[in-house]
Amino acid sequence: MDSEDDMHDACTSDDYDRDEDEDSDMIPSDEDGDEIGDDESDYGFDDQSADIFQPSSKCSQINFVILSEAEIRQRQEQSITSVATVLSVPRIDAVILLRHFKWSVSRVNEEWFADEQGVRRSVGLLERPTSQSTPMAIEPTCGICFELRSVDRMKAPAFCNHSFCDICWTGYMHTAITDGPGCLTLRCPDPPCGAAIGDDMIMSLVSEEDRNKYMRFLLRSYVEDNRKAKWCPAPGCEFAVEFVPGSGSYDIVCKCGHYFCWNCLEEAHRPVDCETVAKWILKNSAESENMNWILANSKPCPKCKRPIEKNLGCMHITCTPPCKFEFCWLCLGPWSEHGERTGGFYACNRYEAAKQEGVYDEAERRREMAKNSLERYTHYYERWATNESSKTKAISDLQQMQTVQIEKLSDKQCQPVSQLKFVTEAWIQIVECRRVLKWTYAYGYYLPEMEQAKAQFFEYLQGEAEAGLERLHLCAEKDLQIFLEGDSPNAAFNEFRTRLAGLTSVTKTYFENLVRALENGLSDVENSRSGKGASSKASGSSKGKSGKIRILGGGGGGGAGSRNGNGGSSRGGGGGDDHWSCDNCTFVNVNGATACSVCNRVRPTAAF
Repeated sequence: MDSEDDMHDACTSDDYDRDEDEDSDMIPSDEDGDEIGDDESDYGFDDQSADIFQPSSKCSQINFVILSEAEIRQRQEQSITSVATVLSVPRIDAVILLRHFKWSVSRVNEEWFADEQGVRRSVGLLERPTSQSTPMAIEPTCGICFELRSVDRMKAPAFCNHSFCDICWTGYMHTAITDGPGCLTLRCPDPPCGAAIGDDMIMSLVSEEDRNKYMRFLLRSYVEDNRKAKWCPAPGCEFAVEFVPGSGSYDIVCKCGHYFCWNCLEEAHRPVDCETVAKWILKNSAESENMNWILANSKPCPKCKRPIEKNLGCMHITCTPPCKFEFCWLCLGPWSEHGERTGGFYACNRYEAAKQEGVYDEAERRREMAKNSLERYTHYYERWATNESSKTKAISDLQQMQTVQIEKLSDKQCQPVSQLKFVTEAWIQIVECRRVLKWTYAYGYYLPEMEQAKAQFFEYLQGEAEAGLERLHLCAEKDLQIFLEGDSPNAAFNEFRTRLAGLTSVTKTYFENLVRALENGLSDVENSRSGKGASSKASGSSKGKSGKIRILGGGGGGGAGSRNGNGGSSRGGGGGDDHWSCDNCTFVNVNGATACSVCNRVRPTAAF
């Protein structure tokens, strides 16, 4: 997971000590946030869309609060009322002060009582002018458009006597609102004057459209000026998230169902850190892999230098018009110099001779390196993308299960819906595990190749977790259909319930072990090296077609390993002489264990 340095990226340590009190009014409290707190305490289970993304291995303490726009406005009003009451200032002044100090009530109070006049000057709350002693002209001149206007059309801010006509004021405010949130700190248009313009004057002069824009900017400023709050990055979502520092997890699940990382705002990617995710996303979108593919699978035309791919046929290549240069694919020499004497259409003696002399070594080496790099990237990207597709399909299946199939299953098996919760729990676990598994492939891609022990341990944990997930997914997707399609209650349903619940629990344990190991940087490998030496090291592995290295389990789920006699994996059946395989979850246990280390099922007597 992310280090402490990552946490400081979002909230710097130098500011936290000072701002802990400043922002306390922006965090729900027992006095002013009971209603919000009660509504949010179990939001993940009241909203079906949020249920889908509920993490299986999340912290017991929720370290974030979801805020709707109504709740944000309520907090704004509470802050405005508090400042206006404590400082004995009008509401308009309180809004200007809070905007300047980024909606921190404690900071407003602290600065105000320390230097009231200095604060007034800095925010534009100048002393309100007294009524003019000399009467104003019947038709005064506007200082902006220099037109004669009637007295009732001349307007001045509350904090100065600079009067301008309502037309110029409206145009000035409209331009500021169109330019963006800077309109929230609007000042008098007279150059030497720095008086603030209150929102009451703005609301009275601008159009309905501009009023809505201004109020929208004011609402959003409450979140965007607060370092502990952010808007949910999901398209169209209008919820904000307030993060409470102190927890090591950045995973956030919004009421809209979007599951994201607080630190980088990308999709939640635990256990992979934000830096690795940023590199992976950049690599997926960059042109570097296109260039690698071109380098690995094509050669440049000797004349025009355009890349050419050869997939079939002989070595006689003709470049496309307008070049039309004919050359040999192997040595890139003109085809006019080739023929039967150089090996015909399917060989090139010149190339073979030059290759033996080392002429093409550098070009071939670069092409081979590009090809290997491309194959490695493709291996990880395809599996990353496949798990993303599987996760999307699992979310769709979960929604279908919650809205339609759970009622159907209840009717078919004569079971109350409350007794079928194990089915939705299994699908929720599948969604979460697909997300975790997807990001482990990004982790594996950037794992240093020279750290072979860590790579083997990682692939073992990943392989065990993936195998458990596939069993769970198969059971929830295929085996469940038998009970959905039947016409009457099936006697085997209770056995299915036990099996699916057991697979859900076992898969959760596998992924918790995987997440814990990756967040710790696979430190168990280093600990095993400095501990018991060779007895705690992985001594063997087997690699299948999918590229997964399986180290045979031992000692509580994954620290040690052993190699069977033929050098392959000895999982399945009863196991070898030094280990045995659990019939329930298929985990490979050491021979001395009397119960499975993962699911705690007692070892069959025949296996002793």
